[in-house]
Amino acid sequence: MKKLLVASLLGTAAAVASAQTVAVPQPSGVLSLSAEAVTEVPTDVVTLVLAAEQEGPEPSAISNALSSRTQAALAQARRVSGVEAQSGGFTIHPNTDRNGKISTWRGRSEIILKSKDFAAVSKLAGELANQMQVQNVGFSLSREARRAAEQKLADQAVAAFRDKAQATTKLFGFSSFTIREVSVNESGGVMPPVPRMYAAKAMSADAGAPIPVEGGKTQVTVSVNGSVQMVK
Repeated sequence: MKKLLVASLLGTAAAVASAQTVAVPQPSGVLSLSAEAVTEVPTDVVTLVLAAEQEGPEPSAISNALSSRTQAALAQARRVSGVEAQSGGFTIHPNTDRNGKISTWRGRSEIILKSKDFAAVSKLAGELANQMQVQNVGFSLSREARRAAEQKLADQAVAAFRDKAQATTKLFGFSSFTIREVSVNESGGVMPPVPRMYAAKAMSADAGAPIPVEGGKTQVTVSVNGSVQMVK
């Protein structure tokens, strides 16, 4: 009796498992596609990395000297309207001789300048050249400029998606379509764009001489992905 009961239960479980693994038929006439709109927009934000380096026998003396130069540079930069200034990296490391013993210490301190006013930040970098020199220059889009470009591109991308869906639907012998699902993706997402930095030779200039700063263009893309149900 127990054997019959166990066999019955196993049979029921197998039937349930078999029913659960039955594939649900996919609807026919479903078309997956994508479209995008792209434009180039002039960069309107410049980011400069300025650095000071110093070498000597005492790490504490180097640290104090670099800290003083950095704080003085930050104070001067923060007095300039339209320029954001913040501290960057700060490192001190030993230099060793051929015997592996510490011979000297070398320190490096950075500040980061960011602004939409290219002329103002260029002039400031020149004025700071005796204290800290430009190491890197990067250009990016402000959040406002990116949003404005994406709003224009969204209309174009959606229209391109619908046109592509309609044209492809007719190629397959259908007369129209309905949208099943769709997503709109904007380049850059919700995170601020990372500045497009390029390595620049450390520059020094006469005090007050502006550092050449000229932006370019960056690409903004809005893409639409989804699927449609083709209708006879």
